[in-house]
Amino acid sequence: MTGEVKLTRKLVLARAKASDLESVKKLNCWGCNLTDISIFSEMPNIEVLTLSANKISSLEHISSCQNLTELYLRRNDIQNLSELCHLKHLARLRVLWLAENPCCDADPTKYRLTVLRNLTGLHKLDNEVVTEEELAQALEDGEEIGTPPGPPSAESTNSMTEADSENDALNYSMMETNTIRAQLGMKPLPRDKFSSSSPRESGATPRKRSHALEAVLLLLKDLNSEELKIVQGATEHKLRSRSRHKERSLLVQT
Repeated sequence: MTGEVKLTRKLVLARAKASDLESVKKLNCWGCNLTDISIFSEMPNIEVLTLSANKISSLEHISSCQNLTELYLRRNDIQNLSELCHLKHLARLRVLWLAENPCCDADPTKYRLTVLRNLTGLHKLDNEVVTEEELAQALEDGEEIGTPPGPPSAESTNSMTEADSENDALNYSMMETNTIRAQLGMKPLPRDKFSSSSPRESGATPRKRSHALEAVLLLLKDLNSEELKIVQGATEHKLRSRSRHKERSLLVQT
C-alpha cells in the first residue's frame, strides 16, 4: 500500500470496541501501514498503544497522551531521536519499544543511553529491563534532546550572537526549570521569577552544570512533599551510583 494512510476515528472505535475516543485505554494498530496518527491529539486517556510495523515518522501527536504507560513503535520510519522530545513530558511512560527504526541503527549503545537519558522513567526499553547502573550511565553519557527551537526573531538575531545566546545563564535556567516543571505537570514560570543577574555581572564563568543547578534549586521551592521525595530518591540513587563508580576506579588503580 502506498500514499498517506490516516488513522481515523472510525477505525479507532472499531478496533477498541468503544463508543468514544476518550474512553479508549488500549489500542492495537499493528501492521496497518499508518502514516498519519494525528487522531491521538484527541485521545488523552490512552494507556497502552501498539503501533508497530507501520510507516510512522513523527511522534508529535502522541505528546497529548498524558496517561500513556506503554508504547510499542517497533519497525516504523522514525529517522531521528529528536522525536523523543514529544515523549519527554509523558510522566507515566514505563515501557517503550523503538527498535528497528532508522534512528536506532547508527550506534546501538549510544541510542539506548540517549533514550534513557531523556526518558528517565522507563522500566523497559526494547523488551530489555532498564537497570539502575544503566540509567546512571545514561545520565552521564546519553545525549540530551530538547524541543526543536522555533525560528529566531530578527531582534534576537541582531542583538545577540549564537555563542552569547548559549552562554546566557538566565535563559538556560528558565529552559531547564520549565522543562522539569512540565515533566511534573506544573505550569512554566514567567521570566520575572528568575534571577536577573548574569555571569558577567557576578564575575563567574558561565558553565552549563552551574546553570542546571540553579534551575533545580529554583524548582525545589514549588515542589510538594511527594514530589520532593521523588527528587530525594533520584538524588540518593545518583550518589550511590557515583560512589560505586569511584570505588571501582580506585580498585582498578590499585
